[in-house]
Amino acid sequence: MIALTDNAATKVQELIAAEGEEGLALRVAVRPGGCSGFSYEMFFDSDIATDDVTADYNGVKVVVDPSSAQMLTGATLDYKDGLNQAGFSIDNPNAQR
Repeated sequence: MIALTDNAATKVQELIAAEGEEGLALRVAVRPGGCSGFSYEMFFDSDIATDDVTADYNGVKVVVDPSSAQMLTGATLDYKDGLNQAGFSIDNPNAQR
């Protein structure tokens, strides 16, 4: 399961609040592709399946489908907002470099 840094959790909370909809969770999914062999999808979702893996980070509910959860073991979602880098990034030890 992916972990969220405090910065990522804070930014996700802000984005969910801006959506103005109750019960939204951050869904993270892994798809084949990309430079590292993985491509990531992140979006807000209120439809949570019974076999989804869920976790809570500082009030942010994170949802991952079972196959993606295996590929996200040990991964961390971070958010940076600086001059050199802005946005979300995923550090995944399972990705090929």
